[in-house]
Amino acid sequence: MRRSVGLIGLQGKMTTPIVLFVYARPEHTKRTIEALLNNRGSSAHDLIVFSDAPRTPDKIYAVTAVREYLKTVKGFRSVTVHYRVQNLGLANSIITGVKQVLSEHERVIVLEDDMVTSPYFLDYMNEGLDRFAADERVISIHGYVYPVQQPLPEAFFLPGADCWGWATWRRGWRLFNPDGRALLNELRRRGLLEAFDFNGAYSYSRMLEGQIKGKNDSWAVRWHASAFLAGKLTLYPGRSLVRNIGLDDSGTHCGDDSALDVSLSPQPIDFTKLGEVAICEEARQAIEDFLRDSSRRRNSQIWRKFKNLFCARHGTQKPN
Repeated sequence: MRRSVGLIGLQGKMTTPIVLFVYARPEHTKRTIEALLNNRGSSAHDLIVFSDAPRTPDKIYAVTAVREYLKTVKGFRSVTVHYRVQNLGLANSIITGVKQVLSEHERVIVLEDDMVTSPYFLDYMNEGLDRFAADERVISIHGYVYPVQQPLPEAFFLPGADCWGWATWRRGWRLFNPDGRALLNELRRRGLLEAFDFNGAYSYSRMLEGQIKGKNDSWAVRWHASAFLAGKLTLYPGRSLVRNIGLDDSGTHCGDDSALDVSLSPQPIDFTKLGEVAICEEARQAIEDFLRDSSRRRNSQIWRKFKNLFCARHGTQKPN
């Protein structure tokens, strides 16, 4: 791998290496990669894959099937596969993999093996990375947005960071703190727990406590907390450009429900409609309402499934 600040792709714009984390779902991996190849300009991108090793003997066949499929992948500028010889689990795999790629590149787009993207996903990611490369207020670009009831702006900013189809720069990932205890203590010291928990709509802080106690292996809640404490913003699309197809009981970190399912945007995100670089209160309230409405059903079967899916979204179940 060579040191690079990026690649010049379609119409002279900067493109970004795509990092994909895969494990033991060959069909999901195939659908994820095929969707990427359906993006305009995908051939100008390097695809860097981290394939985790089997955690248990019953996963050997599926992991092998994924790796055999990866040998056939074509259509990107290049394809590099890193085969793990020991199982790292989702959190360690992502943390070490993103760090490794950003030691060689200035920026990165990150996906997991169950994230199908809109044909406009790469354009949106590269445009966002270009526009805010030098803006220290912005830590990342995100491709998924909750299926809220209210109309959302074309694109908007929220505090913190997220984990379903995202991108960042080397400067952004430098702020990642893997020490969950230090993050939680700082949130408490600064009186930020309620704000961190979306005004009590969802308990990210309890998730962070679980990570500290070893009850979950979430890298995502630590990424979110790191960005939140640093006062950074993430750019979201008003229409989702990522759909998680792993919400089917097929994966280690997935449940079986459609609470977080979305339809992919049928059109690109128009950056000319983007407002100021500041928290969008309209969007923040819509997401808070979505989470709060779900919490009212906490005793129902739907709510129990939703909790499983939300934990899956943030890597909070057992590791691979």
